[in-house]
Amino acid sequence: MSDRKTELQVLKADLLARLKRYQAHQHREDGAIPRDFAEQAIETQNDEVVDGLEAESRAELAQVNHALERIEAGEGDDCERCGKPIDPRRLQILPYTTFCVSCAEAR
Repeated sequence: MSDRKTELQVLKADLLARLKRYQAHQHREDGAIPRDFAEQAIETQNDEVVDGLEAESRAELAQVNHALERIEAGEGDDCERCGKPIDPRRLQILPYTTFCVSCAEAR
């Protein structure tokens, strides 16, 4: 198994664990909202932050899954748009990318 595929699988597991924690927060698995109005306001702000983090994690997870699918299909190191090889340095920095620098900038 390639190092990149392993890295993506580890990242996927981390994202799934994060999403589970966010969902536990949203479902109040750690307890109900406090009755105090000020504490409720803080909880509401926390919920908004967690919602944003959850959305970002879901988007990143979608990218990771897409990259893993491309690796399985033998296309993982080639740009999805132009078909040219993606610079290995770019793949080190963004292991879930499916575009070369030129095509990513063009998007």
